[in-house]
Amino acid sequence: MRRLADAGRGIIAGAALAITAAAAPVDSGPADSGRAGSSPVASSPAAQDAAPPIEAARVIATYPHDAGAFTQGLFFHDGRLFESTGQRGRSTIREVDLATGKVEREARLPGEYFGEGSTGWRDTIVSLTWQHGKGFRWDRETFRKLGEFSYPGEGWGLTQDGKSLILSDGTAELRFLDPRTFAERRRVRVTLSGRPVGQINELEYVRGEVLANIWHSNLIIRIDPASGAIKGAIDLGAIAATVEVPDSESVLNGIAYDAKAGKLYVTGKRWPQLFEIALPGG
Repeated sequence: MRRLADAGRGIIAGAALAITAAAAPVDSGPADSGRAGSSPVASSPAAQDAAPPIEAARVIATYPHDAGAFTQGLFFHDGRLFESTGQRGRSTIREVDLATGKVEREARLPGEYFGEGSTGWRDTIVSLTWQHGKGFRWDRETFRKLGEFSYPGEGWGLTQDGKSLILSDGTAELRFLDPRTFAERRRVRVTLSGRPVGQINELEYVRGEVLANIWHSNLIIRIDPASGAIKGAIDLGAIAATVEVPDSESVLNGIAYDAKAGKLYVTGKRWPQLFEIALPGG
């Protein structure tokens, strides 16, 4: 990924290069094979003359995090922190104590599944799997599995905007699903200056925007959910440089917004810390 020494100083001339270097533009992906009968992709916006702003992340507080957690999803509900983790035979849905990083309770996915993103919906948790095309609904208080649903292609990240579930599949597209039936309502293509940007991973809906990790980069991009256009980015390179990780797959992945407290948190796969960072523009 191209590094930006002047990240966080407003509109950055090299922002487009940084984001597209972090995630090469994608015209198709593994989800393409399952699109028969699905909603058409929304038209990409007109190319923008100015590159979007990139802000350097500002750390407000640091908390412990389970260094064994292969974090795939992270979200708050009513001030409580929930997490989904990956790896076959070790994938979980869990509630975590923010202050200590201790896992308070968890449910394990069947051993054949590789857990992915998750989000809350009313009194349930909805979670994805990577390559099985299957998701689960869980009771949030008991962690009892309530049901299953299917989707074409891969499952990566998941969030919700109060009306729809929003799913990423590793391509440049976001799918908007009916949270009751899981039927696809629409798609948007994530673009920078009209060009699709792929490797979209963990998602979080924050104040009218979709924040998204780009896999194997230290950027979180800010996406307009109506058009898919990238409005800006948060550079976490300085934070990532301070984290000791066991391997190259232990990358930034995990965004959680505590709407009740107005606080934003980030972590990564097998990261021993979780960070509260300033909200974009804050």
